Amino acid sequence: MRGRQAILFLTASLAVSSHASASAQANAMLGEWARGDGAARVRIVPCGGDYCAINTWIKPGVADEKIGDRLVMSVKPAGPSDWTGTAFDPQRDRSYTISINVGGASMATRGCILGGLVCKSVGWRKLDN
Repeated sequence: MRGRQAILFLTASLAVSSHASASAQANAMLGEWARGDGAARVRIVPCGGDYCAINTWIKPGVADEKIGDRLVMSVKPAGPSDWTGTAFDPQRDRSYTISINVGGASMATRGCILGGLVCKSVGWRKLDN
C-alpha cells in the first residue's frame, strides 16, 4: 500500500478497533448489580442508543424507589474502564451528570446536579459474573 491507501487502511483499522474496545467496555457494565448499601438491585441493559439501569429489587421499607423504575444513561467511554455523560430519571424528572467506573465485579457511579454542587457516589457489586 502506498500513501493515501495506507492512511485510509490505518484509519479504518483504528475505527474498528475503537468500536470493538467500546463494545467490550459496554459489556462489562451490562448485567445485574447490587447497590453497596444492600437496598437495591438494578439490571443495566442497552436502551436504544443509551443504557438503562432498571430496578429489579428494592429492599422493603426503602422509600421513593420501586421495582421497574429506570435511569436512562447517555454515556460514552472516557477511558479503559470509565464512562461519562448524563443520566435522566423519568420518575423524578431530573437529569444528572454521571461518571461510571467498572472494574471486574465492582462498579462505582457518581451523579451530580446543580452544576456539580450536589453529588452522590454509590458502589455496586456485580451479581451475574
